[in-house]
Amino acid sequence: MRKGKLHSIETMGLVDGPGIRTVFFLQGCPLKCSYCHNPDSQSFMGATEITVEEIVKTAERYKTYYDATGGGVTFSGGEPLMQGAFLIEALKALKERGVSTCIDTSGYGQTRHYEEIFKHTDHILLDIKHTREAAHVALTGRDMSGIRHFLKALDAFNGMITIRHVMVPGLTDSEMVMDELLAMILPLQKKIDKIDILPYHKVGIEKYSQLNLAYTFETVPAMSSEKAMAFEITINAKLNAHKANLIQKTA
Repeated sequence: MRKGKLHSIETMGLVDGPGIRTVFFLQGCPLKCSYCHNPDSQSFMGATEITVEEIVKTAERYKTYYDATGGGVTFSGGEPLMQGAFLIEALKALKERGVSTCIDTSGYGQTRHYEEIFKHTDHILLDIKHTREAAHVALTGRDMSGIRHFLKALDAFNGMITIRHVMVPGLTDSEMVMDELLAMILPLQKKIDKIDILPYHKVGIEKYSQLNLAYTFETVPAMSSEKAMAFEITINAKLNAHKANLIQKTA
């Protein structure tokens, strides 16, 4: 049986998809986000191994909670799409046992596996880092070709999508960037339940000193949760207005 590279497990997750979820944080990520709160998950080095059978056994212990709350299993990271073949096997096995599946991703991974992954995934949490090429490169170390490809690939996905964006003061906290974000995702509006604007925080900064890594956002202040919420309300209102207009046109 194929083995995956695992960073950690959260058994009673409440913020990584609907309901109570078991979250498997897989190791390895192609992005090097300046605010990453799990920098130790970026490299494949030092990861423990886990089998699909072990994932299923863990999930089955909590299935009562899933059934009662509409929860299930979420694969996060790192970047789960970097372990496409393993992810497919795990998703298939979970769906065969009636477990709802979710992927928390930034849209960068092994593109050849996307279509098969989508067939066995109920919900996708898609984290969009920035809307502009130069700023995206500066923030993540990668250009936007990956996220653009993933957004197009999602045409073949039949589940629900939640858009997530970490809002950083002075970087993305503007109406212009929010309008650009909305424009990026509008082709998928029928599949999007909501947009979560997550305020940038500095909770994981201690890990950088422990790993002897420089934290480039040292001088960037934490994002006001109230301001982030105001942006979230506004962008979701605009999304819902577009949805309502689309329904009206097709009625």
